[in-house]
Amino acid sequence: MINLTKNKIDAELRAFISSIEKTYSLRTISPLLFESIREFVLRDGKRIRPMLLVVGYRGYAKKPAAGYYRSAIALELLHDFLLVHDDIVDKSPTRRGKPTMHIRLNQYLARYKNLKFNGEDLSIVVGDVMYAMAIDAFLSIKEEPRRKEKALRNFIRAALLTGGGEFVELLNGIKPLAQVTKKEIYAVYDYKTAHYTFACPLSTGAILAGADRRQVRKLYNYGMCLGRAFQIKDDILGVFGDEKQIGKSTLSDLQEAKKTILIWHAYHKSSASSKRFIEKVFEKRQLTEDDLMRTREIMLASGALDFAQKEIASLSAQAQATIKSSRIKTRYKEFLSGYCTQLLSV
Repeated sequence: MINLTKNKIDAELRAFISSIEKTYSLRTISPLLFESIREFVLRDGKRIRPMLLVVGYRGYAKKPAAGYYRSAIALELLHDFLLVHDDIVDKSPTRRGKPTMHIRLNQYLARYKNLKFNGEDLSIVVGDVMYAMAIDAFLSIKEEPRRKEKALRNFIRAALLTGGGEFVELLNGIKPLAQVTKKEIYAVYDYKTAHYTFACPLSTGAILAGADRRQVRKLYNYGMCLGRAFQIKDDILGVFGDEKQIGKSTLSDLQEAKKTILIWHAYHKSSASSKRFIEKVFEKRQLTEDDLMRTREIMLASGALDFAQKEIASLSAQAQATIKSSRIKTRYKEFLSGYCTQLLSV
């Protein structure tokens, strides 16, 4: 199911890019704008969000309406819009194995001198255009207007909460670790990962299909549990994983001073000397492998890794129980149950 759905989503993305050019004449407005968006959007990706919208919709729809794949890719376009802006904030050089949007545009601008703007400025505008494209795509499904309006509000809420999560995470970065609470860390996980990647796509699909409020809530709760657990797993891989497997340096999360649940637990369950070491790591501009190894030792000694793994197991059990009790069609219930197990296996 995953490969078949992903292939359909990829085909729909290509078709949408062609249609949006004809509708809004993006290439006429600016060939650079059109080509930058086309190249970025069509890069290979997992397509998790549109795939889950399709699952949520097909799991409850009596007779699927035309255009639901076009509406599903709105979640991918929202994702791309957020990635473009996130990469500027994180000062990331690559995305999906290629230059980030702002790096790509800075390369284009390198031929000009004395400019009053740069690739970052242009990328903010590109992201804004992508968001408008996402709204356009979302309205494509030929469903009842009331369902579409309700689902669109859910979609917009995802964008709002994700932005809020990014804002809070950045502010948490300037707070002393001792002042950051577990609740605040999990709020960022929920806003930036759980809601936007899992709960919103699934519940939006169910809303479009006409599922009742209780069934929509079950898919939403499943997604929130799965998303929080997935982010904890990602935190573990970010420190203990293999760099080839995760596609980035295991120093990156520490280098960015991210307040993860692992760091939070290790800090609050460690000796005074270990706390001081963690504080110094967060103050450093450039970390070393020795810093990483010592941080790993502190996490293990404090029980942070065991704690995180137990959190994943508990959240996974909650997700499985929630989807088991739902009335989603059997085929999609089995898919989501297996997907949860697959996604959280380390």
